[in-house]
Amino acid sequence: MKVQDMTFKEGQELKIRVKPKDDCCSFSINIGHDSENIAMHFNPRFDYGGDSNTIVFNSMSGGSWMDEHREGHFPFSRGEECKFYINFNNEQFYIKLPDGHMINFPNRLGEVKYKYFAVNGDARIVGIKIN
Repeated sequence: MKVQDMTFKEGQELKIRVKPKDDCCSFSINIGHDSENIAMHFNPRFDYGGDSNTIVFNSMSGGSWMDEHREGHFPFSRGEECKFYINFNNEQFYIKLPDGHMINFPNRLGEVKYKYFAVNGDARIVGIKIN
């Protein structure tokens, strides 16, 4: 699923409800300007690419991936709906995971407004809301 021309600005909160499939290997959420300029790639991996129960973060600029960041805290379960929250400023993304654990990831593109949002993988979006 891709959403374009959705404005997500500094100070706003993006609430996402997602349900991973029963056989989910991974899913990802991308926030940025377009498919080649992604400020935050959020990729929970149940069992994918050699990673198990790991969240992989990354950014893409001009179609080139940057350095990955891995997070071992993994509060997701296959087949169970969950919700998490994202907000940001020009320096950091702040992600509140389903169990309340907070993770920060650098806003490598340094912008205060993004209009591109895409969800890929083995999960279904239940709801999206920006406050």
